[in-house]
Amino acid sequence: MQEISLTPSAAKPSRLGWFDDVLLLGIMAVLAGCGLIYEYLLSHYAGRILGALEAAIYTMIGLMIVSMGLGAFAARKIRDAFTGFVILELTVALCGSLAILITAAVIGFGQQLPLIIANTLGLPPDQLPEGGMKGSLQKLSEYLPYVWGVLLGLMIGMEIPLIARVRQSLSDEHLLHNAGTIYGADYIGAGIGAAIWVGFMLAIDIQLAAALTASFNLLAGFVFIWRFWPKIRRPKLLLSGHFIVTGVLLVLAIHGPRWEQEFNNLLYKDKVVYAKATRFQQLTFTERLRGNGLPPVYALYINGRLQFSSIDEHIYHTFLVHPTLAASARHNKVLIIGGGDGLGLKQVLRWEPQQVTLLDLDVGLVQLFKSPDTDMPDSLSRAMLALNGNALNDPRVTVINDDAFNGVDKLIATGVKYDAIIVDLPDPSHPDLNKLYSDYFYRKLKELMSSDGALTVQSTSPYHAPKAFISVAKTLALAGFDVKQYHHNVPSFGEWGWSIATLGGLDAQHRLAKLTELPIKDDWLTLGLVDGAFEFPANFYQDAANIKPNELGSLQLYHYHLQDWSENQGLDLF
Repeated sequence: MQEISLTPSAAKPSRLGWFDDVLLLGIMAVLAGCGLIYEYLLSHYAGRILGALEAAIYTMIGLMIVSMGLGAFAARKIRDAFTGFVILELTVALCGSLAILITAAVIGFGQQLPLIIANTLGLPPDQLPEGGMKGSLQKLSEYLPYVWGVLLGLMIGMEIPLIARVRQSLSDEHLLHNAGTIYGADYIGAGIGAAIWVGFMLAIDIQLAAALTASFNLLAGFVFIWRFWPKIRRPKLLLSGHFIVTGVLLVLAIHGPRWEQEFNNLLYKDKVVYAKATRFQQLTFTERLRGNGLPPVYALYINGRLQFSSIDEHIYHTFLVHPTLAASARHNKVLIIGGGDGLGLKQVLRWEPQQVTLLDLDVGLVQLFKSPDTDMPDSLSRAMLALNGNALNDPRVTVINDDAFNGVDKLIATGVKYDAIIVDLPDPSHPDLNKLYSDYFYRKLKELMSSDGALTVQSTSPYHAPKAFISVAKTLALAGFDVKQYHHNVPSFGEWGWSIATLGGLDAQHRLAKLTELPIKDDWLTLGLVDGAFEFPANFYQDAANIKPNELGSLQLYHYHLQDWSENQGLDLF
């Protein structure tokens, strides 16, 4: 019998099995979702802890995309795609789970370093070491999230080329649509990852979210080892590494959130007594004991920025509320936009309105000041309810949790008119907030206000951000209001300002000037303080003609705000 020999050209080519193909594409989709979540995690941590959320997000995404491109090129240097992929996912899981915690530790201890040095050397509190190498290290530590972003981006960028090589190596034929198929799985997975971030991970602790995301990278490595064991070098060693990292992830999931919060607490001068991440922002409460029978000073920080201090919040809120209602013909129906802590609401209720509507996006914030969480310290719970006078539980108050820009449309649809409107929103330091200071938004409010009512908008600091302050007034005027501005010193914030607007008759300043006394008796506010608040330095408005209003889509006020605060305070806003 003649022996028949099959040459490679005569042999039947093998094809990639459907199970392996589905498995590889599923892994690619999962990893794409993980990669997108890592971008969000790092950028939101940078924004919530260090400020400038919008700049942090844009910077992080840009850096990671570039790094992913470089990682795709670097993947060509990995000879064994099977072993390389397993090692890669092990490394991504470890780095992704530890990035937030290590960053929090470095930044936290960097802030505490001056105090540690002073205590070691016996220096007095007013001689804490600042600047020099220590200051440089502190500033560099703020960029650590971006370093992690670059490292993770490089590794995530290697995933697609390695998966493509694995698919190709499992088939003796050329896969005509290899790249297109993998990129399709990648795009779909990224979309699912974005949905998971918005629908679930925004509401949980950021360190827990990091550990959960890393677990999927680790799972991809486990599946790869199980399915392609013969093709992986030293699979037992790599499997052991995966089990070790699994233990690390379990520890980080259980204890990591507490450790991360303790590191974050080092950023605050006063003792952090409670912290909570809502769906939209990071809330941090601090306490400063004063002794001598004086009550503690409590402060709320949102995304690392002071929201109020119990020692002087009444100054801000009395100037926000009482001139507005004193300039309004009636006080039966009042609308408050923002102010979810209920501190401004407390002042409004002193005017005995029939109905107050409070529109605030963050249900978590409102609920915390309406009915404090059981895990909040009792002393803090009592202090918060005392500060807002339990106003959020008043039967005259209707709370609407909605985005202000869209929420006012629903109010307009009901045909309701308000005697006074108070806009107590954060400064326009984010593009999403900028639209709530636009001419278009103010025209919406115009439809909600009675013709003889008054509207007041918190308008940032006229001292630190004069262009932004004046731009708010010009925007209200563009929307059809008669606008006056006033200011007063709030010790925790410095000089602060408000814009008060009316639609007809006398402007608010002249209405208030006709009063012989304030209808509401207050321990701080007097009619003389109100009258004097409308006075500004002689040259304050000299460049007003060159300052533009904030038309919708222009981001004009947002840019003024960033420019003013950076120039006056020397801030680095990323």
